[in-house]
Parts: sequence; C-alpha cells; structure tokens
Amino acid sequence: MINILTAIQSLRPNAALVIRDSDIEWHDTEQTQPSQTEITAEVTRLQGIYDSQEYARNRKAKYDLLNQDELRFDDLENNTTTWVDSINAIKQEYPK
Repeated sequence: MINILTAIQSLRPNAALVIRDSDIEWHDTEQTQPSQTEITAEVTRLQGIYDSQEYARNRKAKYDLLNQDELRFDDLENNTTTWVDSINAIKQEYPK
C-alpha cells in the first residue's frame, strides 16, 4: 500500500517534513508543500503502478524457489525440458 510519505517524496524529492498521524509539518524552505489533492492523486498513481506489477513480484518469488542452474544442466544432460516447462508454468500461473 502506497502511503502519504511515499507520495510526497515522489512529488517533492528530498523535502524536509515530518508526518505525525495524518498531519504534515512542512519544514522545507526550497519546495512548496503539495496540496492534499496532489498527494491523493500521487498515491493513486503510484498504487496503480505498484498493482500493475503484482504478476512480476509473484513470478520472481516462484523463480527464486527454482534451482534454475541445476534444471538447465539436467535438461542438457538428459535432453529434457524441465526448466522451460517450469518457467512456462509460472508464467501461466501469473500472466501479465
């Protein structure tokens, strides 16, 4: 879940501020504080980007569980397609 701080950091990189509960204390003298509308829109935008990459995070978690080097070596030695089959199964489970 994208939070207010992440949105503000995206809108105003390196801004000096403190967030207590939902109150923003703006301490930056170089940048103006973004409006609540800007912050809300940025949270929505960033959350959309994060959500659109869920399949990639899920795939990576599954890929990390495979011993891919060993699978590829065994496939070469045994003339099998275990590695390709495993990758395709993950891609099918988590489509783009």
